[in-house]
Amino acid sequence: MADDRPKSPAPLAVVAAEVAPRTKPSNYPAPFAARMDGRTKRALGDVFGLRSFGVNLTRLAPGASSALRHAHTVQDELIYVLEGHPSLHTDAGLTRLAPGMCAGFRGGSGDAHRLVNDSDADVVYLEIGDRQPGDGASYPDDDLVATQVDGGWRFTHKDGSAY
Repeated sequence: MADDRPKSPAPLAVVAAEVAPRTKPSNYPAPFAARMDGRTKRALGDVFGLRSFGVNLTRLAPGASSALRHAHTVQDELIYVLEGHPSLHTDAGLTRLAPGMCAGFRGGSGDAHRLVNDSDADVVYLEIGDRQPGDGASYPDDDLVATQVDGGWRFTHKDGSAY
């Protein structure tokens, strides 16, 4: 049965740091999810009901990583550093970032990326990505493949077997 109740309208503005963090810290299957300890995401785009792109305010504690190093097949991503000095880990190696710096990753480029907080202070950044259907991701450092199915992620081993 359809839910005909009126939906509450999206707010006009919010304090980003006051948006509730995601309750599930990672979509990765075990044993990978635990590697996201120290990462907190606040889904800002969802607060406003955005459909074409997502925006996360992400905080990395010292020693934390933004994600497993990955490359999207379709999705474009951009990060903008607000606080701290993370290392950007790509196929080219490590690049130290600072507040005010940004980096972009074109879907389908094959260049795998992630941020690592190898400093002794928190890192805070904005993460922006489009929400095109049919995306997938490869993980060159791990036995993992992601496929977008019905708006969610399905993870398998590289040989196609399930986790």
